[in-house]
Amino acid sequence: MSDLPPMDSVKRWLVTTNHKDVGILYMVTAMFFLVFGGVLALLFRAHLWEAGGTGLLTNDQYYQSVSTHGLIMVFWFLSPIATGFANYFVPLQIGAKDLAFPRLNALSYWFYLFSGILLGISFFQGGSFSGGWTMYAPLNVPTYTPAMQATTGGNATILALTLFTISITIGTINFLTTMHRSRAEGLGLWNLPMFSWSWLLTVWMMLFAFAALLAALLLLAVDRLFLTQYFATDQGSSLLWAHIFWFFGHPEVYIVFFPALGIMFETFQTFCGRRLVGRKWVIIAMVLVAVQSFLVWMHHMFLSTINLPIKTLFMATTIGISLPFDLMVFALIYTMVKGRVRFTTPFLFSLGALVLFIIGGITGVFLGAVVLDYEFRGTYWVVAHFHYVMVSGVTALVGGIYYWWPKITGKMYSERLGKLNFAVYFVGFNLLYFPMFMAWETPRRVFHFAESAQIYHQLATVGAFVFGASFLITFFTLGKSLLSGPDAPDNPWTYSRTAEWAIPSPPPLENWPDRPSYASGKLEFVNDAATATDGGVAQEATGTAAASHEEEHADHASIWPFGIGVAAFTFFLGLSGITPYVFSFVESNIASDVGTFVTLDSAPEQSIIYPILLAVGIGLLGITLFQFGREQFDAPEMLVAEQWPFGGVNNEKMGVWLFLASDVVVFGAAIGAYVFMRIHMGWGDWHLDTITQAGLFNTYVLITSSFTVILAHVMAERGNKKGLLAMLSTTVLLGLVFMGVKAFEYNTKFSHGDYWFSGIEYSLYFVTTGLHALHVILGLLVALFMIYRVVSIDAYLEDHMPVEYFGLYWHFVDIVWVFLFPLFYLM
Repeated sequence: MSDLPPMDSVKRWLVTTNHKDVGILYMVTAMFFLVFGGVLALLFRAHLWEAGGTGLLTNDQYYQSVSTHGLIMVFWFLSPIATGFANYFVPLQIGAKDLAFPRLNALSYWFYLFSGILLGISFFQGGSFSGGWTMYAPLNVPTYTPAMQATTGGNATILALTLFTISITIGTINFLTTMHRSRAEGLGLWNLPMFSWSWLLTVWMMLFAFAALLAALLLLAVDRLFLTQYFATDQGSSLLWAHIFWFFGHPEVYIVFFPALGIMFETFQTFCGRRLVGRKWVIIAMVLVAVQSFLVWMHHMFLSTINLPIKTLFMATTIGISLPFDLMVFALIYTMVKGRVRFTTPFLFSLGALVLFIIGGITGVFLGAVVLDYEFRGTYWVVAHFHYVMVSGVTALVGGIYYWWPKITGKMYSERLGKLNFAVYFVGFNLLYFPMFMAWETPRRVFHFAESAQIYHQLATVGAFVFGASFLITFFTLGKSLLSGPDAPDNPWTYSRTAEWAIPSPPPLENWPDRPSYASGKLEFVNDAATATDGGVAQEATGTAAASHEEEHADHASIWPFGIGVAAFTFFLGLSGITPYVFSFVESNIASDVGTFVTLDSAPEQSIIYPILLAVGIGLLGITLFQFGREQFDAPEMLVAEQWPFGGVNNEKMGVWLFLASDVVVFGAAIGAYVFMRIHMGWGDWHLDTITQAGLFNTYVLITSSFTVILAHVMAERGNKKGLLAMLSTTVLLGLVFMGVKAFEYNTKFSHGDYWFSGIEYSLYFVTTGLHALHVILGLLVALFMIYRVVSIDAYLEDHMPVEYFGLYWHFVDIVWVFLFPLFYLM
């Protein structure tokens, strides 16, 4: 499917892969989740009108509302709306026609949407997750859930977040490949627009941070679904979760804020009428923050048993990361001082974001000091500081909506309504969050507080409704503009300086009238055909052919990303309800030991609908992924483009390397959990008794399979079909041998009464080796698909690169086993 239906067709929005369409889908969906999360916030703020609660919500409903509000706002609103802006405008700002992998871009959106739907359904599965948005152990496992029936909704919440994280990973790989390999001629990294720079650093942080979160969620999911013991023991479970979660969690603060910061830079330049002061130093400061963000996570753990010297070190890194932000703040202030400010609606929101962020940053200094953190941690001081930082980003994002609204819709809005919107927003924000500093002694996430703090909570509740009303004004202003607003010129802002303002509003499907180029130092549109006709050199003629090829063959529509999204949703929904079946298995095998990690008054109720959904989901995933692989979809690379420092690889190869980089973090977290928990148990008190000969044999099998994959690549290069089939088939056979030996090992353990739920050492063994086995299975499925393609259409004989990409993945899986073998079989 390549023809794109018209925009007023529902079908268009189901099949589109165009970056602008996907951006709109992200933004609209994110605004829905803003309303969803906002309604939950209004509910629990109303409950907090008086100490002990008003009775509007039951205890469990209150905790569900607080927990899911945090999850929705952090995950399903803040990052996705920024992703929507990036989808729409980053390709325009860098001179690309689309993202490198358009179908994967659509797939990342559908995973996002269906993950949010799964989260919403969790409320109807006995109750959603209620352990706080940080999901601290051991409150995140079934042992501490009031009834097993309620854990189905909790499972769905965790699985929804897992699907969301997969969505983010897919999108991250896509953006990194695009931004490093599809920039217009002459557009070096230093010259990227500030929003694009902020997004480039954001997705680099996402690549590693969300991989850590994915690892944490996988471990938590197996705890909840299969009753393993990662987070249900007294052997450091709580610290393990905190380390992995906050290794993700602190970069997430900058992942959320950097796109907003990029919007602030763009709007300050546009409405101050001058280039950002100290632009190069601002970029360096942002790079420093992105790197340092992975070195400060333990300042969230000052109340734990980590020793004081380590806490002091992380206090120093926390202070250190604030210094680059000081430079960025002063750059914005000095840009205003040196420019001529025009107080338009977008600028007011950006200026408001700067003021709020300064307050959030100052109040955060208190939490960065170990001694003060002992007093403030877990109180409303943290709640207020957190919202002044995170929602200051929301403020800039709303400014971004107003800034780019004329470009997206081709319509102007009422400046009077926009400024009224800002006034109500700013007053409501501060009335909501500033009183929380005054009521700082209130413990966070509870509705019991001192009578003296009641007035501050009442002010905050009033502020919440004023703040909510400001978004109604936003929706009214934009709706009125869309229905009856005047047409917007291509560039309504006098001093805007980025490429999206050089084309019509809204932009055409292919974005550009001719090939964009910055080779002369400014944006120009080069007609390669005309250049070649007038005596252009051979390289220019090649560029002409490439441009013609892109015009003729670039596809923009595919139904299979949507189909895979439906299949994944069905699979995860079915998976959420299998815990009762696992519990029955546990009860029938080691009934005497069940009480050590699962406390239940009665056996959980089983529902046959979940196994059925699980089976249907697996079937649908198989069908849709197979069709996705078979589909002919052309997304040609830009041959005339700036690609430093990745000019030596193509898009697909870079995408594979980026995926493997994120997978390194996933396995690193799993192996790190093994080391951490084993040290806590006592390294020598490890009683696993694995079959060393089986592990050694499997090591030889996988190493041999790596050689057969290399030979498969050689055969593909030579165009030898029989040799290629033989080597791929041998690789599959060796993989099956590996899985057979692994099944023998597992069965031997089971026959001795050793299951994944028998103790923490068994949980570590079965989950870590099982995660590796899952990668082997996925590799075998890919290899079987490649064999089918070779047999059916003689694939990979002319273009052998897919065999090389598969080889990279298979070698990685083999290398992981080389690490697992000594850990589980020799030590």
